Amino acid sequence: MVVAENEVTVIIIREFNPKTDRERVEHVERSCEVGPSGEYSLHADLLGDPVCRVRNSPAYLMLVAEMVVTVDGNETREIVGMIRGCIKTVTCGRKLCRKTNCPPETTPVFTKLAYILGLRVSPTHRRIKIGLKLVCRMEDWFKDNDAEYSYIATDATNKASVSLFTGKCGYSKFRNPSVLVHPVFAHRLHINQHVTINKLSCLDAEVIYRHTFSTTEFFPRDIDSVLKNNLNLGTFLALPKDCAHAMSWVGSERFLSNPPHSWAIMSVWNCNDVFKLEVKGASWLKKGFVKTTRVLDQVFPFLNLPSLPEIFNPFGIHLLYGLGGFGPSYLKLARALFGYAHNLAKKRKCGVVATEVSSEDPLKLAIPHWKVLSFTDLWCIKRLDEDNSEGYIGDWRKSQPDISFFLDPREF
Repeated sequence: MVVAENEVTVIIIREFNPKTDRERVEHVERSCEVGPSGEYSLHADLLGDPVCRVRNSPAYLMLVAEMVVTVDGNETREIVGMIRGCIKTVTCGRKLCRKTNCPPETTPVFTKLAYILGLRVSPTHRRIKIGLKLVCRMEDWFKDNDAEYSYIATDATNKASVSLFTGKCGYSKFRNPSVLVHPVFAHRLHINQHVTINKLSCLDAEVIYRHTFSTTEFFPRDIDSVLKNNLNLGTFLALPKDCAHAMSWVGSERFLSNPPHSWAIMSVWNCNDVFKLEVKGASWLKKGFVKTTRVLDQVFPFLNLPSLPEIFNPFGIHLLYGLGGFGPSYLKLARALFGYAHNLAKKRKCGVVATEVSSEDPLKLAIPHWKVLSFTDLWCIKRLDEDNSEGYIGDWRKSQPDISFFLDPREF
């Protein structure tokens, strides 16, 4: 690139303006691949709302990097990067609370956690520290809002992203959860006839989640806001068909006071109304193969043929979160919930169902998923301020991972 002697270039980091920046931001999004490079690339259509992936969080911000070039007094402006961030309060550990004349109780330890997502830099403007500038400015906003930790999630094979955050931004590798993805077939999945699935009210779901999972890592303190969000399609409880609660639901309080020997719970989040995904770079032969599997499944649904959705056209996702439960039949009940979620996604014309679980979680083996569509995530974390913790667990970065964590659908 030839630079004129009287040319002045400045990078400005500022807040996203939806009235003037939307089209220019979408142009940068389209020029960037999501995920590792190779034959295929995964593109996201944010449906005209660049802030959609953080909008439902308690506090959020989107920044853009604008390149201002001045030549002989004539100024041109170009958006060359962007970043999103949000802040919430989550569980980072647990403590024993001892009360007089009462057995000790395990209670959650909360911290204010910030999350960085959607960092993009135009391919023609990389390696000039624009990404680093965006991250640093976002972290300043996190600190101004008293966040103690900041974390990011990236594909473990994305070397450029991992290098930026761990090498230049001071983040350390923290967790390696597994993203489990399953296509929605043209036929319905069979659900075990010995299982009853009830849809819970938001209040019943909140009571069960707070009672059961409040000490689980990443559990959001504002779980009630998540459950009441319009994108939440419902919370579902799976029970053995012969248990009393399956025959007559009496509410969450009585359920918890006398639970059945086994049960499982799950919520469904409608990412389909937030963004669409599309796989690009496939040959016509592979596109034809995908279409053939779909047609055969539609024509012969009784054969229960595995079929791929039209992933080479825009498709949507239903996210399964809050997966958990207890008892010897828990995993069997969780599989029934998955089948129910698959059929719900089919009814709503969604392309895939997905969830994210700890690498050590038994759900990783119990929940059906296709390895070719699934992948390992990498979470990296950084401590921003040591004065905002409740002071019971020390440095969260050094803690051992739990068997499970609570997936917040607002950040997927």
